[in-house]
Amino acid sequence: MLEQNQTTAGAAIFTRLKVLGVDYVFANSGTDFPPIIEGLAEAQAKGLELPEALVIPHEHAAMGMAHGYYLISGRPQAVMLHTNVGLSNGATGAINAACEHVPMLIMSGRTPITEKDRFGARTVPIGWGQEMRDQAALVREACKWDYELRFPEQIVELLDRAAAIAESTPKGPVYLSLPRETLCEPLPAGAIDGPRSITPVTSAPNPAAVRMGAELIAGAERPLVIAQRGAGDEASFAAFGAWAELWGIAVSSWWATHLAISTEHPCHVGWDPGAALAEADVVVILDSLAPWWPDRHELREDAKVINIGPDPLFSRFPVRNFRSDVTIAGESALTLPALFEAMEVLPFDDAAISARRARLAETSDRTRRTLRENAAETGRGITKHYVSLCLGQALEGIRSSVFSELGAQLGIISRTERNSWFQEPHSGGLGWSFPCAMGAQMADPELVCVAVMGDGSYIFANPTACHQIAEAMSLPVLVIIVNNEEWGAVRASVTGLYPNGFASRSNRMPLTALKPSPSFTKTAEASRCWSRRVTDPADLPGAIASALNVVRFQKRPALLDVAVLPD
Repeated sequence: MLEQNQTTAGAAIFTRLKVLGVDYVFANSGTDFPPIIEGLAEAQAKGLELPEALVIPHEHAAMGMAHGYYLISGRPQAVMLHTNVGLSNGATGAINAACEHVPMLIMSGRTPITEKDRFGARTVPIGWGQEMRDQAALVREACKWDYELRFPEQIVELLDRAAAIAESTPKGPVYLSLPRETLCEPLPAGAIDGPRSITPVTSAPNPAAVRMGAELIAGAERPLVIAQRGAGDEASFAAFGAWAELWGIAVSSWWATHLAISTEHPCHVGWDPGAALAEADVVVILDSLAPWWPDRHELREDAKVINIGPDPLFSRFPVRNFRSDVTIAGESALTLPALFEAMEVLPFDDAAISARRARLAETSDRTRRTLRENAAETGRGITKHYVSLCLGQALEGIRSSVFSELGAQLGIISRTERNSWFQEPHSGGLGWSFPCAMGAQMADPELVCVAVMGDGSYIFANPTACHQIAEAMSLPVLVIIVNNEEWGAVRASVTGLYPNGFASRSNRMPLTALKPSPSFTKTAEASRCWSRRVTDPADLPGAIASALNVVRFQKRPALLDVAVLPD
């Protein structure tokens, strides 16, 4: 029995998470959860302020929703999973979060350690079947920190430490394992709601490195920035666009997972850096894991390369050997303004820069116009590019975020605001965009959230679970499936490596077909989602408009299953 001034470790978790700024705990419970559920009920009965605990019927969805919530809100959330089997289902989400520097607190129960004679010891057979020697190994390589709770009195300090590490530069997920017996043990109730004991570290740039970078960029004849993961916060995003235009600096969004600059900006040369890279004398790699394709794109031998980002050398990855003559570490929201300020006092050749700016504006306009004219060609049927074009036109004037997973092409689709575009993480953990869009919708209920994904990605998203969540939580996301009935990315990889090989010549691609395609609209309709299948190019603009009306004004989720040509 608990004494009057005591609570359990299981009850302390949610109270402490609220102190740490967590709004939601995305949870999929199991037999390890009794002390957590009892503790949650106890805390609610006592009227304590808690984050909202949400039932998420698949762990991959829970991880994706926490990811999406952070992208829009900037606040890390918590995910609570079921022992080793739940953690294994969430491991792909941890890999995605780590790749994108998305902080989150991942927890999972641990099967009881003891077999008897201790409260919380093993009961049913899975208590033995779910035992692991090293459960944290399932996510260790994707997490900045991991630990197993040993004593109940550790819970407050460990959660404080975990949250501080997750939010420190470079940000990322952390993991805490929760044995059932420990969660059942008491601790003083007064210890759980005190102020945060550890604050995160926010890294700022080295002034000497900033000066070196500023001098190189200011003295360049043909500077180029390749940006993949945005340009920091709202203020630094705006400042980045103004700086690029002032100095006439080309910007490419090569495989951009976040938007760093408007697609309509006069200096935005498009998604492919190839032409600009070939002539650039100074290249800024702005928070880009893989800034170009080494076998396809060529860097000038005399070019200087500047790497900028929270972890500009991407130390998590064993092989990443892009040159770095100047390396500037720090959060982009601090690094970019410091760089812009350092350049304000440097020589500015107005005539040369004006000519460069005009040349860039002409190139950028021509690139956009050519891309969109080609995308409008529908003689053979609907293409992914045509879907991108129609969606961009339909979203004009609507505050929206597009979560593209092998679905839309940036540049064909117009995106102008900071959080208006997100692409699948480079880790490639499929099924990301649907739950991510739902998490974003929770963070900003008035935002129009659109997940554009391939049919294979939709299957990986565990769509039955995701549609159930969307209905249960009234999340009016729009899902657009670009359905080519195959693994399109695999086909593209084969033709890229073997353009004249047997598979390419015969147009037969073993191990890529996803036929017959399921009736995805019926999957959506099972959870009362508005849905429609589109096969005729002439019907697509109207179908997108109808779907947007449903999500915007009826506040219901919607799905379009669009039959597209193979890539």
